[in-house]
Amino acid sequence: MIENGQLGGGYLLRYGGLEIPFQVEHRDRKHLAISVHPEMRLEVAAPRAASVEQVLARVQKRAGWIVRQWRLFEQYRPAQPERRYLSGETHRYLGRQYRLKVQVGTPTGVKLIGRFLQVRTKSEASGEVVRELLEGWYRHHAERVFAQRLLHCLEAVRVLRLTQTPTLSVHKMVKRWGSCTIAGAIRLNVELVKAPVPCIDYVIVHELCHLKAHNHGPVFYRLLTRCLPDWEARKERLEGVTL
Repeated sequence: MIENGQLGGGYLLRYGGLEIPFQVEHRDRKHLAISVHPEMRLEVAAPRAASVEQVLARVQKRAGWIVRQWRLFEQYRPAQPERRYLSGETHRYLGRQYRLKVQVGTPTGVKLIGRFLQVRTKSEASGEVVRELLEGWYRHHAERVFAQRLLHCLEAVRVLRLTQTPTLSVHKMVKRWGSCTIAGAIRLNVELVKAPVPCIDYVIVHELCHLKAHNHGPVFYRLLTRCLPDWEARKERLEGVTL
């Protein structure tokens, strides 16, 4: 079964006990291509003339093969070490890696100093306390950075002739970098602040284009290419980011 209405305008394939998110991308090509990538990503690239209904029917027909490939890659996927929020761990911010340095002292909080994310607590703190402080720091910086990048991106999408500045909010999302509503409300994943700035701009421009084209059809990709000609390279870079 395939469900639509997912965050970001995507779809969800439910088959064999798995839930696999994907988006339909219309491109200049002759045939439909359905690919499962080792980084656990389902890619569906369709000819521009193909209707969404035709594409989804083909995806449903190949659901068994998709799930077999997905499970095969799952077997060989390296396990990600569980974060313990101790000194020495690496954490990302705007695409760069920083070492975590946990110290006892005041004032309590998080500071970015050189190549270190310094977390201060009043006394010896558990990993849970450090995690909460760090997540608060990320959310605060995400709100600031995303607001700045939205203003920058609005300059890049003047061709869209938006009549009002969209609202922007930061959320913790599981399967999407961002989403938007027809009313012009953009939601961005707080984790996106860990990615490089060009990738952040790609997600914002992507959502801004949805204000004019609400699905991933040919009109949407024409707008996206006009506003951000190198969007495919930015998208590929974002997909390779390890958070």
